[in-house]
Order: sequence, then structure tokens, then C-alpha cells
Amino acid sequence: MNKSAIQYLAVLFLVLSVNQVVGQKSWSLEECINYAYENNIDIKKSIIEVESADDDRLQSKLDLLPTLNASASQSYNFGRNPDPQTNLYEDQQSDNSSFGASTDVTLFNGLQKINTIRKTQFDYLATKYNSDKIRNDMSLNVAAGYLQILFNIELVKNAERQVEISQDQINRTQKQVEAGSVARGSLYDIQAQGASEEANLVSAQNRLMLAYLDLMQLLDLEASVEFDIQKPELEITGAPTLLPAEMIYNKSVTLMPEIKSAEYQVLSAERSLSIAKGMRSPRLYASGSYGSQYSRQILEIIGYTPEPEKFPIFGDTKPFDQQLKDNRAGNLFFGLNIPIFNGYQVSTNINQTKMYQETVDLNLQAEKLRLRKNIESAHADAMAAYQTYLARKKSVEAFREAFKYTEEKFNVGMVNSTDYNVSKIQLANAESDLVSSKFDYIFKTKILDFYLGKSLTLNDIANVTIK
Repeated sequence: MNKSAIQYLAVLFLVLSVNQVVGQKSWSLEECINYAYENNIDIKKSIIEVESADDDRLQSKLDLLPTLNASASQSYNFGRNPDPQTNLYEDQQSDNSSFGASTDVTLFNGLQKINTIRKTQFDYLATKYNSDKIRNDMSLNVAAGYLQILFNIELVKNAERQVEISQDQINRTQKQVEAGSVARGSLYDIQAQGASEEANLVSAQNRLMLAYLDLMQLLDLEASVEFDIQKPELEITGAPTLLPAEMIYNKSVTLMPEIKSAEYQVLSAERSLSIAKGMRSPRLYASGSYGSQYSRQILEIIGYTPEPEKFPIFGDTKPFDQQLKDNRAGNLFFGLNIPIFNGYQVSTNINQTKMYQETVDLNLQAEKLRLRKNIESAHADAMAAYQTYLARKKSVEAFREAFKYTEEKFNVGMVNSTDYNVSKIQLANAESDLVSSKFDYIFKTKILDFYLGKSLTLNDIANVTIK
């Protein structure tokens, strides 16, 4: 293969690589959260539950309407039956067609239907807010997974820097050994440390790969899908300006969907108790029906015999429309059903409903207590994480100066390789601890923003253009 062909293939490979990188989508935190909202199975199931609760709410309103049903029947009679013409019993065969409509409406039943409408309204809202809670939990999990990737990216960068420093030191020590100014044992120690740091780099890269996989699985993306995230440079530039935990709680308790859901469950239980008590009330109802019939045995009267008998003279079967008109009949019925004794079912139902009401009251108190504890813990964790970050930042600066000084002394043979490696390891550990404390602080502050009803975003702490 000639040189021009090789150059052509190299350029083609470069173009394809660039196109692949450009075509690959980099996901922001907001895009990851929105994708989870639209595609997560648990969220989809919760939406179906909300739609079902909405149908129940609509049905409870429609139950106030009267029922209306139509009927039609065809009967064939044999033997002794009433004659449709004379209503006298005769031994004959006959067939009849009947048509009708009926209606029924409850006029009063202890306001059970009205309370059912209100109960289903509260059930719908409780289900809706429960769905919102699932969305909130998913957004927090996605944010944690997103930050875990950024955390591991920085660990990989730190490991790469350590490998580069070790490689530079190996090259420098190799020259010193060849010049006879440093013992060969020092070179072996540095090479061993370099190999250990290369292993640390591989471990960091593996953890980064697993962090990507965790987020993709959280988003229900297949592992074969090309996936990458935006990588803002996150820096802590000032002291935290956090509201007091009590103020955050007072705001959050009016916003968090788990509190709203528990409150509407309490209201629903109150209506359930009203429904149970309404079962002691009499039921006043009305019903009505209207119909007609047709029979081939009903004949048309075409005349009468001479007096004195004057019997009717029958012709052919009376026409269908005429029979329906002649045989019309209807009724309107009012009824009152008074419960007297039903095996204490009503009393038992009332007692069970009262116990359920006490349970949901306790659930509401537990949710508020859990929210308060979570906010207090998150607030304390955020303050502690910031103090830890400051302390580790100072530690990194101190270890960096110490390593710089040790490295200079090692280069002139004033310290041995063991002291050099110890100083280098201490710096690497301090840098890793600093990265850990930084992302711990960022995540804790994001949790507090979340409790204040703010959307989860990293734009407010990114001071460099997103890569």
C-alpha cells in the first residue's frame, strides 16, 4: 500500500471518528430525568393508576343518574294458557312478543352517593400525588447516578495524573540509574509504584463504566446503546447559603407529594366513615316501567253478530302497530327500605372504618415526621460535607507541597524511594477524598433544593462551559 493510500485511510478514519462523536448525544441531567419520566415502567404504571382513579371519580358522579334499560322478549306457549284475545284459559298454542323500558332512581340513601363522589375525588388526588412521589424518587435516583458518573470521571483523571507523574519519575530515575547517581533499587520501587497506579487507573475506569451502566439501567436503556453525559466542571466557589432546616420543612410540607397524598387519604377516610354511617339511613327510591306486546292470537274485530247475542266477529290478526298502541301499559313505583337488623354489619363496618381513619391519620403524622427528619439530616449533612470539603482541600494543598518537596529531595538523592512513594500515595488519597467530599456536598445541597421545590439542575454550580 503506497503512502498516499495510507494517508487517505487515515483521514477517512479521522472523519468517521469525528462524525461518530458529533452524532453521539450527550445527555444533560435534565434530559436524563425527563427521559425517565417518559419511559420508566413504574412511572407509567402509576399514570395508569391515576387514570383508573379518574374513571372511578367520573363513575361516582354518573351513579346519581337514573338507570334506563330496554327489554324485548319472544315467548311460545303450549297447553292451557290465557288466550291473548279473551284472557280466558284455553288449551292452545300461542306466541307473544313483548317490548318495554324500565327506570330506577335513588332519591335518598343517607347521602351515601354524595359522600362517594367526594371520596373518589380525594382518592384520585391521593393517587395523583403518589404518582408525583414516584417521579420525585426517580429524579433523585437519576441525579445521584449522574453525579456518581461525574465523581468517577474525576477519580479517573486523578488516577491518570498519578500514572503520568510516576511515568515521568520512572524516566527520570532511569536516567539517574544509568548515570550512577541513584541505586537501581530505587528504580524498582518507583516502577512497582507505577504498576500499582496503573492498576488503580484500571479500577477507576471499571468503576466509571459501572456507573454509566447503573444510570443506563435506571433509564431502562440497553447496554449496547451509545450513551454519554454532559460533563460540567463543578466547583465550589463559596460558603453555602442554606436556609434553616425549619424554614425548609415549613416550605416543603406544603409541596411534597407524599404529604399531599397522605392528607387526601385522611379526607377520603372521613368520607368513608360518612358512607358507613349512611348505611343506617332508610333508602327512598322510585322506579317505573312502560311497555307493550304483540300476539298473532289477537284478532281484529270486524263486526258483531245480530242481537241479542251480539258476539264479536274476528278477522285476521290485528296489525302490529295497532296492537302496540292498544296494549300499552306502565307503572310508577315509590319504595322505602328501612334497615332494622342485618347481623350488625353496619356497626362492624363503621368500627372498621374508624380504625382505618386512625391508621391514615398516623400515616400522615409519620410522613411529616419522616420529612422533617430527612430535611434535618440533609441540612446537617450538607453543612458537615462543606466543612469536610474545606478540611480536605487544605489537606490536599499540604500534601501537594509535601510531595513537591519530597520529589525534589528524591531527585537529588536526599530521600529514598520508600519515602517518595509514601508521600505520593498520601497525595493521591487526599485528592480522592477531596473529590468525594465535593460531590457529597453537591448532592446534599441538591437534595435541599429539591425539598424547596426547585428543579434538579447542575447549571447553578457549573462555572465552565459544558463539555
